Amino acid sequence: MTDQSRTTRTSPVPLPAPRVLVVGAGPTGLLLAGDLALAGVPVTLVEKRPRRISNLSRAFVLHARTLEHFDARGIADDIEATGRQLADIGLFGRLSVRLDELPSRFNHLLVVPQYEVEKVLLRRAEEAGVAFRYDTEVTGLAQDGDGVTLTVRGPGGEEEGEPLRAEYAVGTDGMRSAVRQAVGLPFPGRSVIRSVVLADVRLGKEPENLLTVNANGDAFAFLAPFGDGYHRMIGWRRGRDVADTAPLGLDEVKEITRLALGHDYDMRDARWMSRFHSDERQAPDYRVGRVFLAGDAAHVHTPAGGQGMNTGLQDAANLGWKLAAVLHGHAGPGLLDTYQAERHPVGRAVLRSSGGIVRLAMAKRPWTRALRAGLTTFLDHCGPARRRLAGQVTGIDHAYAAPRGAHRLTGRRVPDVALEGGTRLYESLRGGRFVLVLPRGEETPGTAGREDRLAVRHWTSPRRTTLLVRPDGHTAWAADAPASAARLKDILATHVGP
Repeated sequence: MTDQSRTTRTSPVPLPAPRVLVVGAGPTGLLLAGDLALAGVPVTLVEKRPRRISNLSRAFVLHARTLEHFDARGIADDIEATGRQLADIGLFGRLSVRLDELPSRFNHLLVVPQYEVEKVLLRRAEEAGVAFRYDTEVTGLAQDGDGVTLTVRGPGGEEEGEPLRAEYAVGTDGMRSAVRQAVGLPFPGRSVIRSVVLADVRLGKEPENLLTVNANGDAFAFLAPFGDGYHRMIGWRRGRDVADTAPLGLDEVKEITRLALGHDYDMRDARWMSRFHSDERQAPDYRVGRVFLAGDAAHVHTPAGGQGMNTGLQDAANLGWKLAAVLHGHAGPGLLDTYQAERHPVGRAVLRSSGGIVRLAMAKRPWTRALRAGLTTFLDHCGPARRRLAGQVTGIDHAYAAPRGAHRLTGRRVPDVALEGGTRLYESLRGGRFVLVLPRGEETPGTAGREDRLAVRHWTSPRRTTLLVRPDGHTAWAADAPASAARLKDILATHVGP
C-alpha cells in the first residue's frame, strides 16, 4: 500500500514533506494536527488503527476550558450540538458544584461521547490538509540535530521501506505510547483502581439526572447517555479485584450499579462489556529533544472529574501554536521549552484533584468517611472554595507561571470578553492569532506585516489596560495603561515575532 493510498487526500499533487509527525489519531492528536495544518505547517498523522471512529471510548465529558479552545477554532457550536448540557456536578451524594457560576460562555458541562468529538476534529483535520497514515505502527525512532526519523510497520505486518522524517514529532498515542518508550522516558505511577467495568446498555427506567454518578465506599457507578438509546456504565466494586481479561456478565454490571446508585434501572441488551484498570502516571518530561508527548502519552489518571480527554486537548492547544511559530521563524526554539514548563504542572494538578476525588469516593474507614463528610459540608457552605474546585476541574483556573516582575494577568486565562465592533475575544483568536486589545481610541503602531498572526481590537468599555493575548487564550503581556509606541513595538517583536 502506497503512502497516498493511506491518506485522506485525493489530489494527484504530491503532498509536501511533513515538518511535524503526530503519532496517534485520538482527540489530542487530531486537534494538534489540525492546528498545525491550518497554520500552514505540513503535518502527517500516523495511526496504527484502521480508518474508523470507535464508539468504545471512555470519555464522555467536555469542560468549559476545552469548549473555549474549540470556540477559538470555530467548532464549539458543532460539538455542542451533539451533546447535552449539565449545569452542575453532584459529588458524594450531597455536594452540588454549580457550573452556571463559571466566568465562561460555556458555564456548563457537556455530556458528549468521545467519538462525537473525534468526528468533528477528524473532519477539521482532513479539510485542513493533514496527511493520514492509517494501519501504520511506529516501531522505532531516531533523532538528530535536524529532525526525527520514524520507522514504521504497515498493515500486513511488514516493515515499511521508507521511514518517515520531519523536524519534530509528537506522541499522542496513549498510555502505552510507542513514542514515549522509543525515547526512553519512564512512566512512573501505579494502578489506583483495578477491575473497573464498562458496559453499553439499554435502560428500562430513565435516571432522574442526565449524568448519574455516586459512590458509597463499597462501589461507585457512572451513567451517561450515548444519545442512541444506550447508556455507558462505568463502575467498580470493592473486593472484586480480578484481571482485565476475566469474564464479565450483565448481572455483575447490574449489581455494581445497584450498590452505588440504589437502582439498576432495569439494565438490558448489553451490546458491549469490558474491564480495565485505572492508573495514575505522569512522564517526568514532556519533551526529549525534538520529540514531545501530549495527552495520555504524557499523563493518565482516574476518570474522576472527567478531566482526561480535556487535559490532553488543552495540551494540544498549548503546543500547536508554539510549534507553528518556531517553524515559521516567528519565534526561537526556546519557546518550545515553555510547553514542559506550563503543561507538566497542570498534569500534576489534575493527578492530584482526580486522585483526591476518587479516594474520597472510595473512603471505607470511619475516619476517612468523616473527613469526606466534613469536607463536603465545608464546600457546600463556602462559595469561594466551591468555585475554586469548579475552576480546577473545568480548567478555567489553570494559569501558567509568569516571569518575575510581570503583570499580574500574565499567564492567566483571559475570559471571552466583548470587544469593540460587536466581536468577542475568542472569535478574534480564530486562525491561531495573537490578539492585541487596546484602550478605545489608541493607535496600533508596530502591527504592520503581522496581520496573518495578529488581530488588533479595542475594549468596548473605558478600560485602560493594554493586553496581548496568546493564541491559546492566555495573557502574553499586559499593562495597566496604554503603552508607548516604542514599547509596544518591542513587545510585539518579542511575542509575535518580527
